[in-house]
Amino acid sequence: MRIRSNCNAHRIFGVRFFFVRTNLRRKKERKTNMEKRLFTSECVTNGHPDKVADSISDAILDACLAQDPGSRVACETMVTTDFCLICGEITTKAKVDYDAVAREAIRAIGYTREGDGFNADTVEIQCRIHTQSADIALGTNDEVGGAGDQGMMFGGACTQTPELMPLPAALSRALCNRLTECVHENDLLRPDGKTQVTVEFDEDGKVVGVDTVVVSIMHSADFQMDALRAYIRENVIAPVLAKYGFDVNTVPNIFINPTGHFVIGGPNGDTGLTGRKIIVDTYGGYFSHGGGAFSGKDPTKVDRSAAYMARYMAKNLVAAGLAEQVQVQLAYAIGVAEPVSVRVDSYGTGKVSDEIMTELLRKTCDLTPAGIIRKLDLRKPIYASTAAKGHFGVDGKSWEQTDLAEELRKLAGI
Repeated sequence: MRIRSNCNAHRIFGVRFFFVRTNLRRKKERKTNMEKRLFTSECVTNGHPDKVADSISDAILDACLAQDPGSRVACETMVTTDFCLICGEITTKAKVDYDAVAREAIRAIGYTREGDGFNADTVEIQCRIHTQSADIALGTNDEVGGAGDQGMMFGGACTQTPELMPLPAALSRALCNRLTECVHENDLLRPDGKTQVTVEFDEDGKVVGVDTVVVSIMHSADFQMDALRAYIRENVIAPVLAKYGFDVNTVPNIFINPTGHFVIGGPNGDTGLTGRKIIVDTYGGYFSHGGGAFSGKDPTKVDRSAAYMARYMAKNLVAAGLAEQVQVQLAYAIGVAEPVSVRVDSYGTGKVSDEIMTELLRKTCDLTPAGIIRKLDLRKPIYASTAAKGHFGVDGKSWEQTDLAEELRKLAGI
């Protein structure tokens, strides 16, 4: 019995050893063959049809606020071949020539050439604008100070870039902004363009490197494709990557106008509408989005102002060193001033609990629409540039300041 028992023990040990060895080998193989951890964000230039629409809507908002800071504006724009429709609800004391404002916005983008199918001087413009609904005004006037609509808004920040933005979103935005500069430097380029950046992360969420860059830019038929691709690589991709510490020659995949010629573009190539680039306008999909667009909306609309405030709070939490990555959610009911909920998610990177960070924000920030407007000084004509150059990670915007970080750090006791 003892011998049989020992034999069985050896058999059992041998089987166990075989399975352990096999599992270790399989784990090693899985690690070797593991798919890269990739995340991709895209961006578009201000000449993209949807961004043309955003730019017109925000230009009209700025024109109203410049004369009447109390303007209530919800402006929507549609653009297509040789046509622009401006509509929405605007209640203001300002006297605004909507046609002239729209043409100037289109001209600033660069649609001034004959034959492109969309020209600032010749485009037909129609306006269908009326005042804000009296029912909505009941709960959002200055006496009541309620939110302009229900909904949830998100703001995020992380340590991947100096501006505390996710790297894929920051790179794709920087590429677009550089593309726009090149459009005004090179007569063979046209305003419509898109970028996309894929970044590789390790298992701890740290950046490994840039895996893929995609750039598409509208151009003159006279710009030969080989010359265009060389120009974009040298004048757009290389300097932008270098700014963030990457070498263009180490990126495995670079695609420049991958379908070839991109001569027909802008509103002549695709219809554009206000509010269709909400992921581009925020974090490139890296953080959540509540669904509300920004452009054409005055700051009483929490879709815009509360999203800016959520970014401000998230950025200050990260700048204070309380977490490496933070998402803040706010939610409102129409006509009610205080948010119905505030939530912080630090993705396990917090030095204090998410509940403590939420409490700190409630203690230090007035989250009513009126409080947000006062804190961020939002009743000014500051919005046209956001449609063109981005809302977040941009210098000079009040919601990008980190003036709350030191107070948060002291209150948290770190």
